[in-house]
Amino acid sequence: MNISRRTALAAGLALSIVVGLSFAQAPSGAPIRIGSSLALTGPLGATGLVHKLAAEIAIEQINKRGGLLGRPIEWVLKDDQSRPDVARTIYEQLLTVEKVDLIIGPYGTPNILSAMGVAQRYNKVLLHNTFGLPNLAKYDMQFSVGGQAFDIENVWPNTVLDAVGASSKPPKTVAIVTSKFPSLHFVSGGAREAAKKRGIKEVLYLDWEFGSRDFGAIASRIKEAKADFLWVGAGGLEGNLLIEAMKKIDYSPAMHFYMFPAPGPMAKYGDAKNALALTVFEEHAPFLNNPVAAEFVKTFHERGAKAGLPDNAVELMAAVQFATWQVLEAAVSGAKSVDDKAIAGWLKANRVNTIIGAVRWDGPNNFIKGPDMYRVKQLQNGKWNVLWPKDYAAPGASMIIP
Repeated sequence: MNISRRTALAAGLALSIVVGLSFAQAPSGAPIRIGSSLALTGPLGATGLVHKLAAEIAIEQINKRGGLLGRPIEWVLKDDQSRPDVARTIYEQLLTVEKVDLIIGPYGTPNILSAMGVAQRYNKVLLHNTFGLPNLAKYDMQFSVGGQAFDIENVWPNTVLDAVGASSKPPKTVAIVTSKFPSLHFVSGGAREAAKKRGIKEVLYLDWEFGSRDFGAIASRIKEAKADFLWVGAGGLEGNLLIEAMKKIDYSPAMHFYMFPAPGPMAKYGDAKNALALTVFEEHAPFLNNPVAAEFVKTFHERGAKAGLPDNAVELMAAVQFATWQVLEAAVSGAKSVDDKAIAGWLKANRVNTIIGAVRWDGPNNFIKGPDMYRVKQLQNGKWNVLWPKDYAAPGASMIIP
């Protein structure tokens, strides 16, 4: 057991006392207005709604603890429709028309990049959590809260290949198919290199335009390739659509990985059984050892059911959004100000214990230096269970290979 890593995940005890379980006077005075956009409609809509609910819970909890600097939070949220051009316009409006005090980034790499350009133009701190092209994040006052390393094109593929390589049937061949969504395409390219270095033979590589809905031809090519392991760079519901297309031609891959699926819809889709994916949080020990995380999971279950989410379990997407607001609260409190430069300075000098672990910004472009916080999970009996690294595995869980 790696005690330091487990301790880092469950740490938060100080944060739990200060941030999660404390009592404070009701906030008063003019609200601190925080602006952001989310993909509430469009190809990323299924996941954007998860982020919205997680943020609402976080804001409610912060306000119950006295808000930020004793003032209540007012969240100014707009729908960017999964479109970078719309996101860019929204962040311009938030800063020039709405005149918000602070901003938080949207969901999805292209939209975050658009928001980052606006933040840089106005010298605003930008917290974000799902940016998959770290080498493009050159603005000094942007901070990733997603827990990813700077060199994700190397770290993520090797984490996945370590997991499947340690299974009872290590793959000898791989088929790699991916959306042209920038981050998915980028990391899938890294998977090609990682597999090659390990001597895993690539028997298929192809890509498609993001937002495609017809996967029949792709499914046929996958079936013909007969790979031991299928790597899919698919965002949102694309993974479900590909699985459905493979089912129509009576094909089910023995070992298949998706980066990043809409978690609820995939969990509820019976034909997605045994699918693999990346995560930073799932609803089992050791993640739930953090009392703040346990309370958030309970609340998200209740709110998710009322909101009609297809799955009200907390996993990667809900967790990183909640962690983003934890970081914002800690940074504003630590800087004792809503001044962007003061907040940025505090973040560079500190790390923040969150429900996904101790987030730090010690690598290039304010990403993580060295091993990151991503784990490999598998869909088992309709529930996501972490399998790798073993320190974070669900109790008694092991990889299922038909």
